Amino acid sequence: MVAPRHILGTFDEALASLRNSVLMMASLTERSLERAIKGLLERDDDLCTHAIADDEEIDQLEKQIDKDGIEVLLRFQPVASDLRRVVSAIKLSPNIERVADQATNIARRARKLNRHPPLPEVELIAPMYAHALSMFKDSIDAFVREDVQLARGVIPRDKDLDKMNASANRLLTERMAKEPEQLRGYLNLIFISRCLERVGDHATNIAEDAVYAAAAEDIRHQHAEVAQ
Repeated sequence: MVAPRHILGTFDEALASLRNSVLMMASLTERSLERAIKGLLERDDDLCTHAIADDEEIDQLEKQIDKDGIEVLLRFQPVASDLRRVVSAIKLSPNIERVADQATNIARRARKLNRHPPLPEVELIAPMYAHALSMFKDSIDAFVREDVQLARGVIPRDKDLDKMNASANRLLTERMAKEPEQLRGYLNLIFISRCLERVGDHATNIAEDAVYAAAAEDIRHQHAEVAQ
């Protein structure tokens, strides 16, 4: 059975265009985060510079998504599931932009670290990055596929990332006490760890919006209430 098209056929095109812009923004953000982390782990300043430069294009996409989303709302005045899809796309873009901001912060910290001898503790970052990136990719995938189960599965994974961040902070703080001459380096690693923890927070927000878009259910703060 062929799914019925919206009475105003161009609404489907406008919505598809809006969602494609969100996907493009997410793809650029993923690339920026990858460049920042590779710049850190491989001590490559050029990759860090590219990651920082990506931020401008991502910021412009966020503005365009806002503009296009408002135009769709005003022009077609969608209701029910159509309205949720448009509103969710608009709400997603600030969280994606904040992930890109974290990539920029990581790249800047990485360039500072690259000016000094390497710290073996930088290896703490790799598993955190893998976990945070997986959360981000799955949250975007859940939104695109309107997969409620996948979106719900992203949310509890944030606790694991929080634990990884806390563990890294403890270890790095201990190193600072033992090697005060490396204090700046360890501080930069602590900040990078926190940036990745925040990527997980934004991925959680995206997953919550994906559930709302697909199922008309607001699950924000539910996981926090269960944990109490």
